[in-house]
Amino acid sequence: MNPALQALITIIIGVGGCVGYFYLSNMFIDRVLFPAKGEHAGRNINRANMVRPWLFLFPAIVALGLYLVYPVIATLWLSVTDRSAGGAFVGLSNYQRMAGESKFWEAIRNNLLWLIVVPAVSTAFGLLAAQLTDRISWGSIAKSLIFMPMAISFVGASVIFKLVYDTRPAGEEQIGILNAIWLSFDGGAGTVLVLRILPALLLLAFIAFVAYGIYQLLRPLAGGIGYHGGSSKFGVVVRVVLTLAGAWLCFRALVSIYTVMTLAYPYGEPQTWLTIPFWNNFFLMVVLIWIQTGFAMVILSAAIRGIPEETIEAAVIDGANDFEIFFKIKIPQIMGTVVVVWTTITLVVLKVFDIVFAMTNGQWETQVLANYMFDKLFRANDWGVGSASAMVIMLLVLPILVWNVYNARKEMR
Repeated sequence: MNPALQALITIIIGVGGCVGYFYLSNMFIDRVLFPAKGEHAGRNINRANMVRPWLFLFPAIVALGLYLVYPVIATLWLSVTDRSAGGAFVGLSNYQRMAGESKFWEAIRNNLLWLIVVPAVSTAFGLLAAQLTDRISWGSIAKSLIFMPMAISFVGASVIFKLVYDTRPAGEEQIGILNAIWLSFDGGAGTVLVLRILPALLLLAFIAFVAYGIYQLLRPLAGGIGYHGGSSKFGVVVRVVLTLAGAWLCFRALVSIYTVMTLAYPYGEPQTWLTIPFWNNFFLMVVLIWIQTGFAMVILSAAIRGIPEETIEAAVIDGANDFEIFFKIKIPQIMGTVVVVWTTITLVVLKVFDIVFAMTNGQWETQVLANYMFDKLFRANDWGVGSASAMVIMLLVLPILVWNVYNARKEMR
C-alpha cells in the first residue's frame, strides 16, 4: 500500500474512532445509563456529570498504563530475573554485577559532570540572551537565531559538531573548524591571550558566580534555624551540602586555572578532540548547551517580560544600576521560572543518549547511563543489567519529576 494512502487511512480511522468513541459514550451515559427523565432526572444528570470526565480520561489512562506503567513494571521484573535461565528470579544479582563494572561508574561520573555543567551553562546563557535580546531593536531576529537549534534533532546537531571537531592528518587541509583555528596558534602573544589568559578569566568568572551562589545559600542562615529563623533544619542540611559542592567546584576551577597557565600545548599538531579524556565530555556537552540555550531563553524571556514595571522603576529611582536591577530585582522575581528551566534541562541531561551515541558511542571515557543501558540491552543482550541501569535512570529522574509536580501544584494553590 502507498505510504501516503496508509497515513491518510490511519488519520481517518484515528480521528473517526476518537469522535465516535466520545459521541457514542455520551449517548450511552445520557440515554441508557443515566437518562435525564423521570422522577430521578436531577440525580441522573449529576451522576452523568460526575462520570463524564472519567469517560473522557479513560483512553488516556489506558494509553498511559500501556505505554508507561506496564514498561516500568516489566523493566523492574527483568532487572531482578535472569533471562538466559528462563526468567528465573535472581534478586539483586544484576544490580551487583552492574555495580562491579567500571563502565557503569564511568557513566555515573560523566552523568554527574553533565548535570553540573549543562543545566547551569544553558540556563545562564538563556538568561543572558533573554535579558540582552529584549534591549535591542532586532531582538526578535536574534531570538529566532538562538532558538533555531531547538528545531534540529540531537543526532543532526551531533553530525554538525562532529564535522566541527573533525581531524585530518598533519599537512592536509583541515575541514574541522576547531582544528583550523587550533593550527593558527603558534605560541605568540595572541596564543597566550586566547589559550591562557582568556580561559583563566572565564574560570575566575565561574568561581565568582559559584561564590555568589554560596553567599546566597548561606545568607538565610544568619536568621537562625527553625520557624522564626532563616531556614529549617532540612534546609540547613541542603544548603550545607550545596555549599560544599560549590566549594569543591571552586577548588577544581582553581586547579584548572593552574593547569591552563602551565600546560605545554602541542602547537602545530591537529588534535583528535573527541579522544582526549575528560575534556571530550565538554566537547559533547557543547552540543546540548547549544540546543537547550534557545529553550531557556524563550521561557526566561517571557518571565522577564512579566516582571511588574513598578518594581524596576522604584529601583531606578532609588539609584540602582543595571547590574543591581538584574541580580537583585529581576532574578528574585523569576527565580521560580529559573528553577523550572533548570530542572527541565536536568531531566534532558539525565536521559542524554543521542549525542554520545552519534559522536563517540561511549568510547574514550565518554560513557553515560543511557548509552550504557543501550549497550547492555541491544549489543550484549544482557537484559538483566540493561534493565537494572534503566531503573537507575528512572530513580534519578523520579525525584525531580515529583518535585516539579509539587511546586506546580503549590503555585496553583
